[in-house]
Amino acid sequence: MSETNLGAPPRAKSASRLPVDRDTSTEPVFVIRPAPRWPHLDLRELWLYRELLHRLVWRDLAVRYKQTFLGVAWAVLVPAFTALVYVIVFGKFAKFPRGVVGAYPSLVLAGVIPMQYFSSSLTGSSTSLVSNLPLVTKVYFPRVLLPLTSVLVPIVDLLVGLPVLLVVMAYYGTWPAGIQVVFAPLFILLALVTALGAGLLLSAVNVRYRDVPYMVPVFLQVLPLISGVMYSISQIPMKWQWVLAFNPMTAVIAGWRWAVLGAEEPNWQHTAVGVGMSVILFIVGVMIFRRSEPRFADTI
Repeated sequence: MSETNLGAPPRAKSASRLPVDRDTSTEPVFVIRPAPRWPHLDLRELWLYRELLHRLVWRDLAVRYKQTFLGVAWAVLVPAFTALVYVIVFGKFAKFPRGVVGAYPSLVLAGVIPMQYFSSSLTGSSTSLVSNLPLVTKVYFPRVLLPLTSVLVPIVDLLVGLPVLLVVMAYYGTWPAGIQVVFAPLFILLALVTALGAGLLLSAVNVRYRDVPYMVPVFLQVLPLISGVMYSISQIPMKWQWVLAFNPMTAVIAGWRWAVLGAEEPNWQHTAVGVGMSVILFIVGVMIFRRSEPRFADTI
């Protein structure tokens, strides 16, 4: 026996490592399959990553107005200043038609609020992949969560800006005429679906072609003019109403004004055209996004 072991206590036998039972029934199982012929949204996978969606939304909300002097007040000032310019230029000077809504400021502000939501959603979702490059290239998660986050965050700005509209409505006495106010969220949902479809399409294109950040602001400058933000859509010639009906935001603004202001009831045939275009845009956006998704990390 070696000298170093003299008088040493006997070593305890090492405990055998037994497998620890744990419940794996709640853990997701990933099965690698060939890409489907018709790309679609995997709702089950999105549900499994719902906590990540919550964290992404909260992250964007936390940094949205960080290090700004006025903070969340910008959600009130932006639509208010925009509506003021429209009222002066298009109401006082150009004399745009206002329809049955007696107060032109109410008409304009009711169009500015959903348009501001759509503009913010489209701007954020179209660049959501490029602006989150470390996540896209290093971590696996459903990439559709990024554009989805960008269309959910501006809802907070819309809710913050609603009191401005309520104050203007109370001042001019422009209130909804009946129960149609309950349909107001449906028209915001239509704007969300439209923004998400366009955001999926443009974000996938932006990964390869970086022209999108230059193209979107130009498009958003023209969009209020062809969506009826500054005028009552029912007051323009019928042939132009049919042309504008192919723009889903025309249906959003006409329906929103009808719901919250008691404006003219929207032409439901035109509204159906707008809803159809929104659905088509969403389907095309999903297909292009899902087909391009496997190459995002390599191309970006």
